[in-house]
Amino acid sequence: MKNLLRIAFLFLPFSTSAQQKTSVDSIKTKMEWFQDAKLGIFIHWGIYAVDGIDESWSFYNKKITWTNYMKQLNGFTASSYDPEYWANIISGSGARYAVITTKHHDGVALYNTKEKHYDVVDNTPAKKDLLAPFYASIRKKGLKAGAYFSLLDWSYPDYTGFIKDSTRYKISDDPQRWEKFRTFLRNQLKEINTLYKPDLWWFDGDWEHSADEWKSKEIREDLLSFNPKTIINGRLQGYGDYETPEQNIPVKRPAYKWWELCMTINNNWGYQPTDTNWKSPYEIITIFADVVSNGGNLLLDIGPRQDGTIPAHELYVLKELGEWNKLNEKAIFGSIPGLPPGHYFGPSTLSKDSTKLYLFVEGNFNGQLLVKGLDNKIKEISVLGTGKKLHHKIVGKISWSAVPGLVYIDVPTGTCGKYITVLELSLESPVRLYNGHGGFN
Repeated sequence: MKNLLRIAFLFLPFSTSAQQKTSVDSIKTKMEWFQDAKLGIFIHWGIYAVDGIDESWSFYNKKITWTNYMKQLNGFTASSYDPEYWANIISGSGARYAVITTKHHDGVALYNTKEKHYDVVDNTPAKKDLLAPFYASIRKKGLKAGAYFSLLDWSYPDYTGFIKDSTRYKISDDPQRWEKFRTFLRNQLKEINTLYKPDLWWFDGDWEHSADEWKSKEIREDLLSFNPKTIINGRLQGYGDYETPEQNIPVKRPAYKWWELCMTINNNWGYQPTDTNWKSPYEIITIFADVVSNGGNLLLDIGPRQDGTIPAHELYVLKELGEWNKLNEKAIFGSIPGLPPGHYFGPSTLSKDSTKLYLFVEGNFNGQLLVKGLDNKIKEISVLGTGKKLHHKIVGKISWSAVPGLVYIDVPTGTCGKYITVLELSLESPVRLYNGHGGFN
């Protein structure tokens, strides 16, 4: 019947120019774990935590001189760094992957680079590779390992830029110098690939040059030749596998197939003790529910101190998020996007076979919930985490019309928890939706 759609047909694959160069089947296969993961933890850790200032941007934007910024090398100790503890916290949050800064725009690597440049092994009191034990610890927990890497490097003498409104040279004037930087860049990527074999590359800093100048196609081919299954984010000038909006929450469902919202718990990526504008667990959970409902992942950031300890509020948020995820994991991990706008006024997801519909209910709600256009018989409604059964009724269904009635679900007082409660609707068949105008069909 027209106007009735299986919901699986509502979500069409998105292809970037790079994806068009690769078979659809191979892309789909390698992206499967990412699509199912839903939650990752982002870690911005570097010398900027010593003084608690903007990571790299503080000298680029002339808030501080580059010389004073780099003095923080002397205070970066990692003295309380416990990668196994980090892995426990990350795993406990429900995250399925973690992305750590291997090198930010300031050029300071968190491993012992063989290139003639800054790293925490040779230039800080930490005196050790910080990435190897971290990756080993999260992989023991069954998490995927992601590597943040800044394409640009404001501290490298052969890079074109240094501070805001200033350049060292133009590529067209000195292509050989640019090629020296490109060789340096390529060598560091090869080092990280060889040492840590990232499951995911999270590039940043691509905005300063074109794909041709970066040789983005070549970078992608190099990474895939080393590991055909590695996933690349969208900040490679059109040669990534998925999109990654930053901080800004989409109001309507993005058109692309795979996407990830990267977001801080306060207003900054790295550790800044003066920034106390913390998001609450409720705010993070509601944002997460909205992202998952729209088919995306949340990459939630933490900023450790220079010694490797994690701020208390960040630990609190990850703990609360983890407890909520344990209760509601069926509705989140491995789910597919839920009902389109207009059918339910809140986030929702579906099981992969579309026979389970999950409705996310805010706060301490009680009363009746409404679902429109659901053309399925509901076998049972239960509350995730408690198993409590709920009653429903169909209103407005006319025997001679194929238009489905309205579903009203009774939610008694005391049913919902303090954050978001999830209802599981078990359906007799894969979900079908009516999207017509209510006339004779």
